[in-house]
Amino acid sequence: MSRSYYFGALLLVAVALVLFLHHFEKRKPRVRELVLIAVMAALIVGGRIIFFMLPQMKPVAAMIIITGICLGPETGSLVAVVSVLVSNIFFGQGPWTPWQMFAFGVIGYLAGKLFGKKESSEKTAVCFYGFFSVLLIYGGIMNPASLMMYSADISPASLAAIYLSGLPMDLLHAGATVLFLWLGYEPIRKKLVRVKWKYGVFIS
Repeated sequence: MSRSYYFGALLLVAVALVLFLHHFEKRKPRVRELVLIAVMAALIVGGRIIFFMLPQMKPVAAMIIITGICLGPETGSLVAVVSVLVSNIFFGQGPWTPWQMFAFGVIGYLAGKLFGKKESSEKTAVCFYGFFSVLLIYGGIMNPASLMMYSADISPASLAAIYLSGLPMDLLHAGATVLFLWLGYEPIRKKLVRVKWKYGVFIS
């Protein structure tokens, strides 16, 4: 693999961090906010480990979406970046890590932007977003990234082939995200909103 790929991947991570975390850093978060971020990241890492034997059947995207909705887009993206980086210590770090960080970061950020001002967003709408964000954003980023990582032949035909070959796993991932959102969105949302307002965290 060429050095240019590694440079591009590192640049991607740097740009993602700047875009996702700029406003969060400007807010000068308090310790209680950082603790909640650490807790959410730990829950996501734990969930990914618990379901390690089930390919694509993990609550990662669902938890990131809920975090983005309840705690804001910047926090959703930050939790995504941290949880992917930490969980890949167990699942294996590699050139795919920055792409996963970026893809899940975008999902968490957009969830906060789309639903963050409506903390009681309709569960069906959130599930709808979860399905298509995983299918189109995560799959749309990770499929061409996989092609760049493992093949020198990048063409419309090869892109179409990798999208088609990855579609069953993308659909399984998207379906699992809907399942976890359907089961966990309301109870987790209520707890996060309660913590948010009771302790005055993530309030602009």
